[in-house]
Amino acid sequence: MKLEDLEIYNLSMNLSDIVFFEVNKMPQFHKNTLGKQWIRAADSVCLNISEGFGRFIFRDSRSFSIIARGSLYESKTCMTKAFRRELITKELYDNLLKRYNNLGVKLNNYITAQTKSMQ
Repeated sequence: MKLEDLEIYNLSMNLSDIVFFEVNKMPQFHKNTLGKQWIRAADSVCLNISEGFGRFIFRDSRSFSIIARGSLYESKTCMTKAFRRELITKELYDNLLKRYNNLGVKLNNYITAQTKSMQ
């Protein structure tokens, strides 16, 4: 299996691209504060999935997946802050919330599968 065949990788790549382009529309002050943190957190999800995928020891791979899950929740919190600060629309918030929740379920399932492979 190739990394590009992994569904959570593709979902996280798409999500981080959406975040990047939305933050890019924000005024400079918001880009430099919440925006950069949101991009870093969103990018960290797919980057950690990638790094874990490249490890051949299940324990290492699982550790990176757990870090990716933490970054997913950090990114989701940034999205919520952006919405509460009226930097993104309700429509975008609802769309992203579905994406975050879907990816969260799939990432949890992936971690569970990795845990079973370790046993």
